[in-house]
Amino acid sequence: MSKSLVEAFNIKRRSTDISEVSDYEIFADKELLEQLRLKIMGNLTEREVLTDEPATDFIDVEIEGATEGYDLTNEERNYLRHLIENELNGYGPLTELLKDKNVTDIMVNSPKEIYIEIDGKMVKDDSVSFINNDHIIRSINKMLNDSKSTIDLAKPIIDARLKDGSRIYGILPPLAVNGPMLTIHKFKNEAKTIEDFIRMGSLTTYMANFLAACVRAKCNILISGSSSSGGTTLLGALCDLIADDERIITIEDMAELKINKKHLVSLESKATNYSISLNELIKSAVRMRPDRVIVGELIGDEAFLLLQIMNSGSEGAMSLIHAVGVNDAIKRLETLVLMSGVNIPLKVIREYILSAIDIVVNIEKLSDGKRKITSICELKLDNNGEIVPDEIFAFRQDGMTENKEVKGEYILFKNKKLKILPKLKNAGIDDIKDMF
Repeated sequence: MSKSLVEAFNIKRRSTDISEVSDYEIFADKELLEQLRLKIMGNLTEREVLTDEPATDFIDVEIEGATEGYDLTNEERNYLRHLIENELNGYGPLTELLKDKNVTDIMVNSPKEIYIEIDGKMVKDDSVSFINNDHIIRSINKMLNDSKSTIDLAKPIIDARLKDGSRIYGILPPLAVNGPMLTIHKFKNEAKTIEDFIRMGSLTTYMANFLAACVRAKCNILISGSSSSGGTTLLGALCDLIADDERIITIEDMAELKINKKHLVSLESKATNYSISLNELIKSAVRMRPDRVIVGELIGDEAFLLLQIMNSGSEGAMSLIHAVGVNDAIKRLETLVLMSGVNIPLKVIREYILSAIDIVVNIEKLSDGKRKITSICELKLDNNGEIVPDEIFAFRQDGMTENKEVKGEYILFKNKKLKILPKLKNAGIDDIKDMF
């Protein structure tokens, strides 16, 4: 049998180990790195004060002087320069991630453990790192400059908003056992429309037309979805369907909704260095002659107040509740009402919910990272007297493709008499009659 030269001479192939070096490993001596950083930043600040010229003009000069006598590699010098530039001109190591429009969430667990969400999927980003825990705290405080807040031992938890609208959460030790923790949830400046949701495959044209009809007819709509499922974005897209001549008042814990409407009043309970309950803001909003009351998220006793508003003739209200599915959303809504301290039997609360909410829209982030509206439903009582969904549209998952994408189909439940049809008819809306 013929043999190849490799086999004949018993040549052993040498495997090439090509492993990428993480950002944290490029400059391994963290003590030296911190010493150089302190010296360079101090000199740059002093130069700017004395010469009245931007410190960035002297970065290379100061790095050259500070590193004289140290045998640094080109990679280490470039790393140091990049570090100083981001400290001066940005928010530290996270500067580029904050600029990246594809990154929606940034999570810092430790100096060398940074995770990001991109295209709906969470991955570890080894291209970014911090020197140490103090570097994380310093970067957080630089981000907080615009909001005039700080994080320190006296105030170890921070919940604030960056200049671009991103939401920043920080927790320090001893509350954070393994060191300072940082999470940034980014919000895109442009508002998404219902057409954008169609293009993303989050719903069908039929579903979009139905929701548009419900908004125009001033149906009271509750959106349910887990954290990061896209509920706030969907709420903003539904608000975009409101007529331009209507006065919209939004009430949020912290303003996040993106709504392109001229007659818009935006209220937030956690303004800079000031805080008031959502309940009080909703009461104020009702006195401001709104055509629409939009509550960003139901988290407490404001849930009962919103139900009261819906039941007292204020039509077209919309809100979001974080929950996993419609059933869980209704249970949570019942719990929020009970927690408000009202002395009302559960049966009456359920009747109150049924008469207040016309439509529930559930949105989910599926295992492949894509967001889909998985249910649009009315509510009804079952034989046990509990509120259950009565589905109009649904998405039914049917396995995964070879590319690990969710397979499934949208379903329209025809031949049913909807409770909201009279409301649509009274509003002069008949462009969905072909669906049913």
